[in-house]
Amino acid sequence: MTALTAWLGQDTMDAWGWRIPFLVAGPLGIVGLYLRLKLDDTPAYLKLEEGNVHVSEAADTVETTARGDLAKIFREQWRTLLLCIALVGAYNITDYMLLSYMPTYLSDELHYSETHGLLILVATMVLLMLVINQVGRLSDRYGRKPLLMTGMLGFFVLSAPAFVLVQQGSLVAVSAGMLMLGLSLVCLLGTMSAALPAMFPTSVRYGSLSVGYNLSASLFGGTTPLVITALIGATGSDMMPAYYSMAAALVGVVAVACMKETAQRPLAGSPPSVQTEEEAAELVESQTPTPRF
Repeated sequence: MTALTAWLGQDTMDAWGWRIPFLVAGPLGIVGLYLRLKLDDTPAYLKLEEGNVHVSEAADTVETTARGDLAKIFREQWRTLLLCIALVGAYNITDYMLLSYMPTYLSDELHYSETHGLLILVATMVLLMLVINQVGRLSDRYGRKPLLMTGMLGFFVLSAPAFVLVQQGSLVAVSAGMLMLGLSLVCLLGTMSAALPAMFPTSVRYGSLSVGYNLSASLFGGTTPLVITALIGATGSDMMPAYYSMAAALVGVVAVACMKETAQRPLAGSPPSVQTEEEAAELVESQTPTPRF
């Protein structure tokens, strides 16, 4: 968008240039759909779909969006669902605050040019792209809770200092503040996609995550810029984005403390599965009781 605005000019961009990103995104959406259709389902899901599970689980076939299935989710998974909503809410508020609202904050509150603010944000996002894979590796090795807790505590502790730096106005100070928030956010970005699905059993994973994520994202994520703008207007304080992020992060800290660690463990409600004969032999050996003499 920034490059298009610089190339076409603001008037042309407002007239018809804004359609170009949507036209470019169309083919990318088709590519994404193709990749999704080619992905293999997990062994736990396939076994559940085929009915090759324990008798107590066999009655729970792969859920649809029927009313009975939604009632089952709210009845049996409400605790985990509330935990999911809290995690997603904290994650979305911090994510939208940094990646969606920050350019508006820089231009409207600190009177930066739109292009200047967007370029700083783009540079921050490029850095996040370079480290997000390593965050995922750390999550798999040391666990999801430590990485999520690091991100939540980062926003809780660093939001206020980061916004103080941003308000200094210089390129170095703004970049440093954005970097502090970005490094906290990447701990969430690189972990959430693995942590959230593993919270639910296989039989209701898709429906439960869909309900929890979309409900929380619609309530807390998309409304973040509007809420922050309203808070600034009501209080007159330019620090309200930091305070709002700190409140969300505090909820996230409590939610992470209450969740179970799922890294390097079988998905909930699924039988053990292996991919090779060697893994099968190791599994059998580990489950064979030691004879007593």
